[in-house]
Amino acid sequence: MAKVTRDDVARLAGTSTAVVSYVINNGPRPVAPATRERVLAAIKELGYRPDRVAQAMASRRTDLIGLIVPDARQPFFGEMAHAVEQAASERGKMVLVGNSDYLDEREVHYLRAFLGMRVSGLILISQGLSENAAAEIEAWDARVVLLHERPEAIDDVAVVLDDVGGAQLAVRHLLEHGYAYVACIGGMEITPTVGDPVTDHVEGWRRAMTEAGRSTEGRLFQAPYNRYDAYKVALGLLAGPDRPPAIFCATDDQAIGVLRAARELRIDVPGELAVAGFDDVKEAALTDPPLTTVASDRPAMARAAVDLVLDDAVRPASSRRERVRQFPSALVVRRSCGCV
Repeated sequence: MAKVTRDDVARLAGTSTAVVSYVINNGPRPVAPATRERVLAAIKELGYRPDRVAQAMASRRTDLIGLIVPDARQPFFGEMAHAVEQAASERGKMVLVGNSDYLDEREVHYLRAFLGMRVSGLILISQGLSENAAAEIEAWDARVVLLHERPEAIDDVAVVLDDVGGAQLAVRHLLEHGYAYVACIGGMEITPTVGDPVTDHVEGWRRAMTEAGRSTEGRLFQAPYNRYDAYKVALGLLAGPDRPPAIFCATDDQAIGVLRAARELRIDVPGELAVAGFDDVKEAALTDPPLTTVASDRPAMARAAVDLVLDDAVRPASSRRERVRQFPSALVVRRSCGCV
């Protein structure tokens, strides 16, 4: 069978090929409802499928949004990627996902690959943007929205959470239970990274402890973000002579590792140890006991990032929205902190 063309659709619908294009692309000019219905009926009858590659070559843009995450295997990033995909679908776009694995060279690789594909925009969750990655973005003059983290190396629009305030909420809540102090399990960074959420979670812990007149000296412990390595760190901490009465973890994945270590050591949570996390991944409600944590509105953040990528790309600089959109944190109280 001969390939159905846009001309075929126009002839059957009794319109011009330009009108068919306006219907398919939802613009740039409006089409009368009755005419639109005729075009859509002709497309269905003929089985016409637009040539997306040709459209992309003509417009120098595709219907794709690039999304780079550190590690989609981690629940938080997996859930955030899913939220971005749903938000993009609502706007008629598809999402390409690349995992940087916390490696600068992989992040640069995906930046080059996605921008070379002429994506409509790029959403970047970076654990500290390298100079090479920042230079790549500048060289392509790409529309980039930073999500979850705003690295110091690049000055672009960002959608972030009140990470410091959220951590303060969790630590204050633990202290209100009467625990003598709250230890903190942060990331592996020796030098704090500006704009890094985990750095901000640790800062929120420090502020809450200082406000309560409690010392933080010797009470911050380093662990990778995943539950498996955090479990190993927690085994040593909880089996030692100075076991803390309460622990605030910078991520839920770390907190899940702590709960597993406590269970293995037969330490009752929350009777002998209180635990709180940050992120409110879906699994946090199913741990034993259910995990007290800090939540964010991930669907709203994802939608904001997609809107900023697609809408601001065509706006003059003078009319673009604020460069940083910060969403509030919310404390989700469950049994791991001592609440019934």
